Amino acid sequence: MLGRTWHPVAPAVSATTLRQPTTPAGSSSTAAAVLSPPHLSRSAPTRLQIPAIGVDTTLMALGLRADGSMQVPPGGFPAGWYTGGPTPGELGPAVIAGHIDMKGPGVFYALHNVLRGDRVTVTRSDGSLAVFSVTAVGQYPKNRFPTTLVYGNIDHAGLRLITCSGSFNSASGHYEDDLVVFADFVAPPR
Repeated sequence: MLGRTWHPVAPAVSATTLRQPTTPAGSSSTAAAVLSPPHLSRSAPTRLQIPAIGVDTTLMALGLRADGSMQVPPGGFPAGWYTGGPTPGELGPAVIAGHIDMKGPGVFYALHNVLRGDRVTVTRSDGSLAVFSVTAVGQYPKNRFPTTLVYGNIDHAGLRLITCSGSFNSASGHYEDDLVVFADFVAPPR
């Protein structure tokens, strides 16, 4: 399971706090639009699909706990998206978390099998689809979670999928590591 002690602090990140592409003096707004990385406007995600590992789940909203850590889904299904950051497809790092197991396999049980180049599709409440391509997969000890890599400012639309990984510590009842899948926005399908 993700674990009740899952503790990466989720800083509030919004499109307005992210680095914005600059327009050189004297250039037209058309040129700025060409230089700007593609992204979508804000729209809450409703469904996540990762065909390579058979994931097809609805999404619930996740906020912050009183201690500043991100909430986790209360059960093995569905996955949840962090409402304090960008929505998938929006400029910045959107975050979706799910359990590896919880009294049986969870929604992200096979997330460790995702490979670079695999597609991830997020259906959004406005009816649009945001398609991402996996760029990296990393496993990190919980006490060295890469908070800045996951939640920090980026100059494009990105997606981070998070679950537990590594050895299960029966004494604590939690996994020792976290698994993070990094993906970049490809484009909305036409």
